[in-house]
Amino acid sequence: MPTPNRLAQPCDVFLNHRGIDTKRTVASLLYDHLTRLNLRPFLDNKNMKPGDKLFDKINSAIRECKVIPIFCDVKPSELRVVNNGKIPPKELERFNSALEEAKYTVGLTFNSLKGNLSDVVTSAADIVIYSLIEVEEEERNRNQNIGFSLQNVTEAAQIIED
Repeated sequence: MPTPNRLAQPCDVFLNHRGIDTKRTVASLLYDHLTRLNLRPFLDNKNMKPGDKLFDKINSAIRECKVIPIFCDVKPSELRVVNNGKIPPKELERFNSALEEAKYTVGLTFNSLKGNLSDVVTSAADIVIYSLIEVEEEERNRNQNIGFSLQNVTEAAQIIED
């Protein structure tokens, strides 16, 4: 069961998987490895609790993900919602929209049948860490530019007052 503060923070990486087999193997291994590295991965059975609305949580996790989605044993082009008739049309539309966005987001795709799970987990973790460093550097640069802009505005205001 996730801790409350992990639920409140946006995820760093969204782990998508196909079926229970993948969830119990590579997706769970990757989730645990990333968590030990103090990252915030999202995996449905690890981040959701009874009473959570499936579509709301997954939709939110995809949209808030800071880095990249990771697709385990599923190609992004194969993402789709299986409608068993119990999904309200509005939620179905929102979830399909989130999946469409994920389909066109560059992510990592792993086929656990074609490699060593340990190598997949290590490789994915390395890529996630590298991507997070890039995102943080971009945010830092953007914030510095905003700081310089505010400083310039302040200096200009002082010149005008003088």
